[in-house]
Amino acid sequence: MRVGVDIGGTKTDAVAIDDDGRVTQQLRLPTGLGAVAVLETAVQAVTRLAALGGIATGDFESVGVGIPGAVDSATGRVSHAVNLGVEGLELGTELARRIGVSVRVENDVNAAALGAFHLLGLPDVHSMAYLNLGTGLAAGLVLNGRLWRGSRGTAGEIGHIPVDPSGPICSCGQRGCLEMMASGSAVARQWPTEAAHPVQALFDAADGGDPQALEVRKRLVENVASAVRVLVLTVDVDTVVIGGGISSLGEPLLRAVRDVLEGWASSSPFLASLELSDRVQLVPSGFSAAAVGAAFGGVTATTSGVV
Repeated sequence: MRVGVDIGGTKTDAVAIDDDGRVTQQLRLPTGLGAVAVLETAVQAVTRLAALGGIATGDFESVGVGIPGAVDSATGRVSHAVNLGVEGLELGTELARRIGVSVRVENDVNAAALGAFHLLGLPDVHSMAYLNLGTGLAAGLVLNGRLWRGSRGTAGEIGHIPVDPSGPICSCGQRGCLEMMASGSAVARQWPTEAAHPVQALFDAADGGDPQALEVRKRLVENVASAVRVLVLTVDVDTVVIGGGISSLGEPLLRAVRDVLEGWASSSPFLASLELSDRVQLVPSGFSAAAVGAAFGGVTATTSGVV
């Protein structure tokens, strides 16, 4: 049995997975704020999964954790996880000490990429990009069944590719980054609303004919399509899987992105040859990609699939 824990800014998802790739237990907890509270949340997630399965925490083969921020996957140290109030935390070492099981810590987007790759379960898919559309925009890469982090751990940080020289200044210090055009924060900046689900509200307003909503939605979708194009042109992955909070829009988002990609293909034989619209899909609703991927952290990805 392996455990995967996905620690997010407001909630933590955890799953237990057996040797056949089946999710046997899962739960959700509120995430605490600050290093001590984050560690305690992780401990509670593992101990509660053990209790649900009627076993001790030491009976788990391994525990993997996906968490935002800068992660040293070799040591399990997390730093600069701003939304969690964590400046520095030896999460891997401290969690292993508390539960008595080896722990692997991975950046949450990379963990989600691994989870999505396992979910596909397709023998002809050897490479995949996971495009995370949340508050920000980033990608995780799985090449030949393994995470590809790059030489300095920044592979997939396409959200910080400048696409508009006259655009707003990004938190990274550059101007007009892709993240400033295609993310939850980009929508919030361009179309303020008190709605609980701002991007869904944007799509609804656009469907109702609101001129500003139509323009913001068009800009969002075109830049998501640009992210797909960047990932294929730079890495030539077999498929791009869209996940993150914005992916909960489901079919309307996927259809809109594919329409943009097909429009580009109609005027570019080169892009048409890449079949971009056929290479993009969504993570299924309700699938805890980062938790599942964390459970497989440090293990070579296979195409056995996850149930």
